[in-house]
Amino acid sequence: MGDRERLHDLRQQAHDAGIEGNSKMTEEQLRDALRKVGKGEQPQMAKHEAKR
Repeated sequence: MGDRERLHDLRQQAHDAGIEGNSKMTEEQLRDALRKVGKGEQPQMAKHEAKR
């Protein structure tokens, strides 16, 4: 899978998890936010913390 496809897939997973407005997040930020949501954190809080 290419970088673009992987990033697109991560963005779709983030959207499905409730992390809205993720288009400017990096791959690492997306992975971090998805990990936090997987542990039970609120999606927008996970997004905010991952973008730091």
